[in-house]
Amino acid sequence: MSPPPTQKPPCDWSCSAPPPPELQVPGPSTGFPGRVAMELGLAGRRALVTGAGKGIGRSLVQALHAAGVRVVAVSRTQADLDSLVRECPGVEPLCVDLADWEATEHALGSVGPVDLLVNNAGVALLQPFLEVTKEAFDTSFDVNLRAVIQVSQMVARGLIARGAPGAIVNVSSQASQRALTNHTVYCSTKGALDMLTKVMALELGPYQIRVNAVNPTVVMTPMGQANWNDPHKAKVMLDRIPLGKFAEVENVVDTILFLLSDRSSMTTGSTVPVDGGFLAT
Repeated sequence: MSPPPTQKPPCDWSCSAPPPPELQVPGPSTGFPGRVAMELGLAGRRALVTGAGKGIGRSLVQALHAAGVRVVAVSRTQADLDSLVRECPGVEPLCVDLADWEATEHALGSVGPVDLLVNNAGVALLQPFLEVTKEAFDTSFDVNLRAVIQVSQMVARGLIARGAPGAIVNVSSQASQRALTNHTVYCSTKGALDMLTKVMALELGPYQIRVNAVNPTVVMTPMGQANWNDPHKAKVMLDRIPLGKFAEVENVVDTILFLLSDRSSMTTGSTVPVDGGFLAT
């Protein structure tokens, strides 16, 4: 039996770590030389990322910052934002609980022009169908769906008023298209998010605003590692993934960067799996 292929080390998106010398090219003055900026042409744009304090959102902010993008980082946890700003000077922190409609309206009302939006904030409250509570339902739909509508409306209205093109990426899940035990409400919110993505693409397309979703499998964030460290639980899921592994954060970040960039200028209304083939089974 041949040994498994050697995998490259995880990409380090931290703002203090430059790319290896062979990949460095002249880039923006806002940080270290950035091959991302040269490849994707994102430098100089302004992005808003929700759920920016941890996991995918935090790594995405680091990558965008490294690419010369001006980033507004939204999180409900001030300590996470404080440490993120220390890592990435120049990032604009915005602390708000997106489950609170009025607070979100107030906080984002004066955020200024935004070219790129990533709706990454989300909650996963897992309960069997017969035990689903009103509280879990309301919280999940408030954050995973309603907040996406509210924040996207605010950004899209600004783009339209400026006559500017834009790109929006919604972070969905493989759970939008496959039933998972104890995921009644979570699967429902992500299924709704996929359809919201398509309707947004339909209605915002005439204004040259593209809207897509990424649909990851389990991602090895600290939370993902904690939730899937049981070997039996992990095996059940891994057996359904043709590539036989969970996603790394960089796999999702790379896909989001592509969808934000002009390299995907004819892609809108899509739900892009980052799942190792899970949805193909």
